[in-house]
Amino acid sequence: MELVGEAFGDPSAPPILFFHGGGQSRSAWRGSARIVGAAGYYGVTIDLRGHGESDWAADGDYLLDAFGRDVEQLLYQYERPVTLVGASRGGQASLVGGSRHRDRVRLVMLADVAPLMRDDGVDGIRAFFAEGAAGFDSLDQAADSLARHLEQPRMKDASRLARSMRQDAAGRWHWRWDPATGNVEFLHPPSEGEAILAAAARITSPIVLVRAELSHLLTDEGVDRFYELTPQLQVVTAMGVGHMFTADRNDGFAADLLDWLAKVPERIAL
Repeated sequence: MELVGEAFGDPSAPPILFFHGGGQSRSAWRGSARIVGAAGYYGVTIDLRGHGESDWAADGDYLLDAFGRDVEQLLYQYERPVTLVGASRGGQASLVGGSRHRDRVRLVMLADVAPLMRDDGVDGIRAFFAEGAAGFDSLDQAADSLARHLEQPRMKDASRLARSMRQDAAGRWHWRWDPATGNVEFLHPPSEGEAILAAAARITSPIVLVRAELSHLLTDEGVDRFYELTPQLQVVTAMGVGHMFTADRNDGFAADLLDWLAKVPERIAL
């Protein structure tokens, strides 16, 4: 499988890999990657399997563990310890994959990801995938759907979505993801919760959770459980935002990330 990324900065600098949420693409993190690249790091945004320009899974596997294995493979593409940054599905994949390779992970920074996430909170994500599978008559309709389901401000210029979508023979617009990624068996099945709990108990790398104040997925119980399983966990709150907030908070998120990196120096050269 080939995953497509976009890089900013010096390839020999400390690498930072950014992973988007389900239903997004690498463009969600472009601003942050550009900022850290200018600050002396190597910022790389990745399209998850089945998303953006990355390959679709030939075997149809979009379980969390498959995304985690992709992260594991990427860790071995760099000669220095890697910082993993992920939102939603990308954060889950970072936690699962990064937890298996302490010597290759400098820091994990998660955007609104924790164990015991609310199943009813996933209903909106399921609805978004279902609506996207049917396609849209116009880019304006797609922009309305994106804002409604992912709790993001509605973009003023819907034409910007053209690079993130494709048109079928009938002229309807579809997101650039494999429709199978939205199948019910891949969206918050029991195995997903088990994998996150196991990863939280296993990870020993420094880890920071940026919790969205208005999240419909995270609970106090889940964050408390995270603390129990992961003693080194640090939690900060992003005020006034919902679950999928990172695409609109690139500058602030990147600044916070750089602050944490200053506190967590590289341990060893690989």
